[in-house]
Amino acid sequence: MKDMLFLSQRIPYPPNKGDKIRSFNILKHFAKTHRIHLGCFIDDPGDWAYVDDLKEWCVDVHTAPLNQTWGKIRSLRAFLSGDPLNLPYFYNRKLADWCVGVLDGVKPDVAFAFSSQMAQYFMDPTRRPRRVVVDYCDVDSDKWLQYAKSKSWPMSWVFNREGRTLLEFDRRVGEYIDHGAFVADPEVDLFQRLAPESADKIHSISNGIDGDYFSPDREYENPYPDAAPKLLFTGAMDYWPNVDAAVWFAQEMFPLLKEKVPDIQFYVVGGNPTPEVLRIDRIDGVHVTGRVPDMRPYFAHADVSVVPMRIARGIQNKVLEAMAMAKPTVTTQHSLDGIDAIPDRDLLLANEIDDFVECTLRCLNDPTTKQLGKNARNLIMESYTWPARLGGFDALLA
Repeated sequence: MKDMLFLSQRIPYPPNKGDKIRSFNILKHFAKTHRIHLGCFIDDPGDWAYVDDLKEWCVDVHTAPLNQTWGKIRSLRAFLSGDPLNLPYFYNRKLADWCVGVLDGVKPDVAFAFSSQMAQYFMDPTRRPRRVVVDYCDVDSDKWLQYAKSKSWPMSWVFNREGRTLLEFDRRVGEYIDHGAFVADPEVDLFQRLAPESADKIHSISNGIDGDYFSPDREYENPYPDAAPKLLFTGAMDYWPNVDAAVWFAQEMFPLLKEKVPDIQFYVVGGNPTPEVLRIDRIDGVHVTGRVPDMRPYFAHADVSVVPMRIARGIQNKVLEAMAMAKPTVTTQHSLDGIDAIPDRDLLLANEIDDFVECTLRCLNDPTTKQLGKNARNLIMESYTWPARLGGFDALLA
């Protein structure tokens, strides 16, 4: 069995949020054929309790603490160096020394980085393994440019700078590595246009989902206090695109829905809600729960999953989870990119406020929309299992 240096910007366990779900399943997939030497950051104090669990899949685990405040202070160095802020933010001297020890001592056959920022630890050509692969996940530089459009100066300038400098770094990474992966074809197409010199190295490897875990056939205790109609939005609520979506829906769409359905309730379920998210909890009928131990009961007993993303890159796990739970889902095109669901067969698509409200009401009032959830569940079980999706990585290592 060969050795692999596996680097991740966040501990891949437990797989309880978007990036950790993908990184954990990739790690578990690689562990079938490689001895994994894992280096990662921990930014949530509660995640330190799970370090030993990773030894089931890894022969060596090195963790580095990531304090967000000190990370932002370190990032200021990038204004002098011309680098993206993300590079010093995700740099740790002890982690760098550990990587050198693995590269020199173990001489792994493969170096793999989950997110391009982690590639900074193995871009020394004198220590280059036989294969170097980076999972970009999505075109993060473009996401920063999207953020900039919603911000006023000086943050608009900072975000524009980050988008520009991060693309420059991602292009350098693209030239160095053997292969790069993105979660969806639209991400591949965009990066190939932005970095044409690396176009032939870039591949689409989609997310999967554990359809047995996210199953509508189990009994789940109802987490809701009453029988009023329930709309559900899930995700990490300190992630700006999720914040924007939840606030937009609560302020612009939910009042229109409440005019038609006075007792309707909107639940925002996910960890680390920002002050902006906590403020919408004051709206009558809106509930911000914070972190919950299990999302499945909230999906199982909700009436509609709403995914009103206006800023998004890559695949939205919240859409896959709702589909796996056979839940009628209303989403924007931003949330659907990279998912092979067909609107009006598997879910409903709406990009404007009035259309989104109309589709949500349709899911609440038209019993035939339950078939959307059944069709979505069938699609997940046919095409979106993790083994089926991650087999593409095996070809990249061959």
